[in-house]
Amino acid sequence: MENYEIAIIGTGPAGISAAITAKVRNKKLLLAGSANLSEKLSKAHRIDNYPGLPGVSGADLAANLKKQLDELGIKITDKHAGGIYTFGDHFSIQLDNDFVDAQAVIIAGGIMQGKLLKGENEFLGRGVSYCATCDGRLYQGKKVAVLGYSSEAPEEAEYLSEIVNEVLYFPVKSGVPAERGNIQVLTEIPTAIQGDMKVNTLVTDKSEHKVDCVFVLRDAVPPESLVPGIETDGPHIKVNLQMETNIPGLYACGDIAGKPYQYIKAAGQGNVAALSAVRYLASRGNDTENDQKER
Repeated sequence: MENYEIAIIGTGPAGISAAITAKVRNKKLLLAGSANLSEKLSKAHRIDNYPGLPGVSGADLAANLKKQLDELGIKITDKHAGGIYTFGDHFSIQLDNDFVDAQAVIIAGGIMQGKLLKGENEFLGRGVSYCATCDGRLYQGKKVAVLGYSSEAPEEAEYLSEIVNEVLYFPVKSGVPAERGNIQVLTEIPTAIQGDMKVNTLVTDKSEHKVDCVFVLRDAVPPESLVPGIETDGPHIKVNLQMETNIPGLYACGDIAGKPYQYIKAAGQGNVAALSAVRYLASRGNDTENDQKER
């Protein structure tokens, strides 16, 4: 199992800022998230409050961020974080079907928009999944529903179609997958997830569908589902000014840490989170750097 000093989840401005700072401080780091960076950033028409880059487009800012990562030799692990688990002196992070260890973790994965479906949290791990790659093989030969809230959902549905018997695909906020015999696209609005001990029904505004699993594919997942025991305030993770959460060694920054949802604020918090992680490692004897060296 691969071991890192700092694992950073998310490739928006907060995550990239944290990765740059961690790299400058000579840490062995993992940067996990979309290789295309933040879709929200890339689609921004014009950003007027980013110092030094007046009127920059989101696409140009994203290109500059990617260029800086490349120049520093920071590679993006294009995998989905399905869970972050605390084991005393380290964290175990599920990335698709793999696990990696890290001594400190920075969550910069953005915020989940909208409310949970009725029954979504209740059946998490019992027929509700946020990761097709992680859990798809558990439903080999069965019937599943895929709720497409993200741009990557169609591709995930195609992957599932190779494993399960039938896929019911609901393009809530996404495009549709390639036509395949066992994928049925339904333009209905999911409203609730039902079951007994496990999921058995997806309810929509028009019908009820018997399924063995509901894959809810969003760009971000509820923080309490990602990290057991994390303290939250609504959709946000509670942090102090050092970006520390209630779990030692775990930090959060950017939109997931609260309003305002601003790129410059996210980048600044990413820097603070990384410096806090560096100090945390030093306090455990992992580093001999003096805080006075920080700039």
